Parts: sequence; structure tokens; C-alpha cells
Amino acid sequence: MRRSVAWLKSEPIGIEFAEIEVTDRLSARGVAIGTAPVSYRLDYELNTAAGYATTELRATARGEGWRRDLVLRRDSSGTWTIAADQDGEINLPSAGGNATLLAGAIDCDLELSPVTNMMPILRHGLVDGGGPIDLMMAWVAVPALTVQPDAQRYCHMNSSTERTVVRYEAIDGDFAADITLDSDAVVIDYPGVARRL
Repeated sequence: MRRSVAWLKSEPIGIEFAEIEVTDRLSARGVAIGTAPVSYRLDYELNTAAGYATTELRATARGEGWRRDLVLRRDSSGTWTIAADQDGEINLPSAGGNATLLAGAIDCDLELSPVTNMMPILRHGLVDGGGPIDLMMAWVAVPALTVQPDAQRYCHMNSSTERTVVRYEAIDGDFAADITLDSDAVVIDYPGVARRL
């Protein structure tokens, strides 16, 4: 399956466009424009191994007078590495993070991007049923490109021939949303995050 998809972001206001390819792996290239906490452009490239486990996320965020680059990798033994660089002055936390804190994580989660929600949903067959599934994610803040562990839960809620609803919950926070997906597991509506155009 190959798809080109655009989403309108809810809060903060923004937009994202991604080219996605799914076989027994997922690869995606995308660009997002956002307005908060500062105006930025984000370019990313994501690749997974068979079974939709993250192998690499490359991301570049930039705005007026600043730029940040991140390469986040997970090898076949599950070990994560983080390489980050930044240039210019901007009031954001430093890019990167401590890769040892990501032990046990299989997926990355790029903040506000509906693309990275696809990996756990596809791997655990949540379009067809199941859950709840508790996961540790390598969460990447945008546009800071900081990386930290984040506990999340996914659970199939209901489906029809064309749409599925999967509940997302932040285990260590108070955010939850019922995500509507099409039959390819591409996000149609993610309340509070994005709506497909």
C-alpha cells in the first residue's frame, strides 16, 4: 500500500503531509508546519523493520535563525542510539536525550504526527480487534527534537467495513483520544491532534 496523506493539526494549528508505504514494514517521508511553541518546519523520514518496529527516524526542525537535526535508531537487538545537533538560538530544551532510558521501547512517537501511531496499531492488529496493549515509546518532542520514554496504551474500540476506532491513552498523563482509522490503518481523525484533509 502506498498513500499520500495530508492532515490539518488541531492545537497548535499546523499541517502535515506524508508519503507512506506499508508492506510488512512501514516507511514514510513527511513535512509538517507548526506555529507553537514557535513557528517551525519539520522534515522527517521514518523506517521500520518487518513487524513495524522502528529502525530509524531522521528529523530536521528549523525556523527563523535556528535549526535542529535528530537521528534516532533502534538496532535488531533493541538498543537505541540518539545523535542530535543544533544551531542558532531558540528558547527550547536541547535536542537529543538519553538513549539508555528507551530500553524496552519498540516504536518512536513523533509528537503530533499521525504517522507514528500506525506502527503499534499495525503490529498488534488493532484494526481488527484486541487490546489493551501497553507500550513504551521513544517520544520525540516537536520542534525541540528532545527524546524521552513515554508509556502509552492502545485498545480497539469498534470497527465497520471502512473505519476502525482505536483508543489511545497516555499512561503517565491525562490525555486520551479515540482515533478513527481507515482500513489501511491511516488516521482519519485524531481528536485534539489532527484531522485528515
